[in-house]
Parts: sequence; structure tokens; C-alpha cells
Amino acid sequence: MMGFDLSLYLILDPGLCRDRGMVETARLAVAGGATMVQLRDKTGGTARLVETGRALKAALAGTGAVLIINDDVEAALAIDADGVHVGQGDMDPGAVRRRIGPRRVLGLSVESADAAMAVDPVQVDYAGAGPVFATATKPDHKPPVGFVGLGEMVRACPVPVVAIGGLNAEHAAPVRKSGAHGMAVVSAICGQSDPRAAARRIVLAWQGALVG
Repeated sequence: MMGFDLSLYLILDPGLCRDRGMVETARLAVAGGATMVQLRDKTGGTARLVETGRALKAALAGTGAVLIINDDVEAALAIDADGVHVGQGDMDPGAVRRRIGPRRVLGLSVESADAAMAVDPVQVDYAGAGPVFATATKPDHKPPVGFVGLGEMVRACPVPVVAIGGLNAEHAAPVRKSGAHGMAVVSAICGQSDPRAAARRIVLAWQGALVG
């Protein structure tokens, strides 16, 4: 399996990125320090995902950033993306692993300590834990868990955890204190006037949390 760094995990939202576009938003965010980029487009269909994903792959080539596709295994394979992320109600992680092979990264959403504990480290490489706070970018999410719930999930989970749900730079210290390996953001970068500067602020806050 390829290596990956969860510290600043950008989830692209086509609506929030409308003005600048997802590819340019991702390029600028990675220039500012984003380490992973997830393409999430629930309404676009496989063909549009593949088109956008291939453009993202080209834009991120040589940066070291890892490209993850949300839910759509066929699109991920067509793009030759670095990995796939699935939710609890989506495909079985074992089935996804068989499709994508051993070298790609597989992430799984968890929304409770019990779900985190049930993660199979043979199949899954990291877990996305949350939502920490309520977020408008995923209106059907489970109730927010806060930093206490996040810490419980991190301790229960056998694989590295990235925190998700309404997070921005000011949350870096408590997320890091929870033991999470990184934080996933959407609106804190997507739709911001300067995605590169927004990413840089989060990176500096995350690094500063080491000495906080």
C-alpha cells in the first residue's frame, strides 16, 4: 500500500467550489499544504466523476498529495486514483478491497466508538470519524460527537483516524489532542477566496498544536 498523510484532508464539494472549480481549488489547497484530496460528488454520476478525477490526477501529479474518490469504485479505477472512501451504508469494505487491490488506500466513515472498534485493519487503512460538529455539507449526518466523542473513536479504532465535521483552523489543537492523525475540511477551504492561504492557515495551526 502507498503511504499517506492525513494531516490536512480536503474534501471537494462541487457546490462550494463552483466559482473556482474543484480542480483549481485542489491545486491551490495542495500548494498551501493539503496532503490528501477527496473527490465527493453525490449527484454527478460516474462519467462526470471520471472526467473531474482525471483532471485532478493531472493537476496533482508530482505534488505527493493523495487522490481519494468517494464511494464510486468504478470511477476510482477508471481514474487510477490513489484510493477510495466509503461510508458505513455503502459497499462492504472487504468487497471494495477486492476490487481496488492491495496498493490503493481505503478509508471508511465511522460515527460511533462501536463502529470505530469494528473497523477491520486488514481491509481498511484509515477511518474518517465524526461528525465532530454539525455541517451543512452533509445534511444527513448523524448527531455531532464533539471532541469527547472523537477521542473515544480514536481510542477505539485500530487504524489512523481523520476527524471530520464542521472543522477549521481553530479546531486544530483539540483535534490533535484527541489523538487523531489529521482533520478533514470542506468549507474551510472550498469556496474560500484564497484556498492556498486557507490551507496554509490550517497547516500552521496543526503544526502549532504540537507545542500547544
